[in-house]
Amino acid sequence: MIRHTFKKEERLTNKTTFDLLFNTGKGFTVSPFRLLWMESKLTDSIPAKLGISVPKRSFAKAVDRNTLKRRIREAYRKNKHLLYEVLQKKNLHIDLMMIYIAKEELPYQEIEKKMIVSLQKLMQQVE
Repeated sequence: MIRHTFKKEERLTNKTTFDLLFNTGKGFTVSPFRLLWMESKLTDSIPAKLGISVPKRSFAKAVDRNTLKRRIREAYRKNKHLLYEVLQKKNLHIDLMMIYIAKEELPYQEIEKKMIVSLQKLMQQVE
């Protein structure tokens, strides 16, 4: 049975990693997400680290930004096993940043559908 968790070790927290990701990372867009990622060799047991961003320009209220981040985190948590399987087979680690680019708040079901599409496209592009 797959354990659907999202621990602190799976979160992108290092400022230098963020800077590197935004300066040299690869990316693509699947509405409502913009994905940026960097690949490296798998060194520990965690194949991916995730950062989530919801721009203040689009959602002025922190309540709305936090709601969207919570929905994105939940959708990722439930579907990350698809990505993890591919990364472990290829012995890769990725740092992943998901930026919410839509101007309106989408319901959870829509976010989850788009998350699956985004992860599938990412799996195709990972070398």
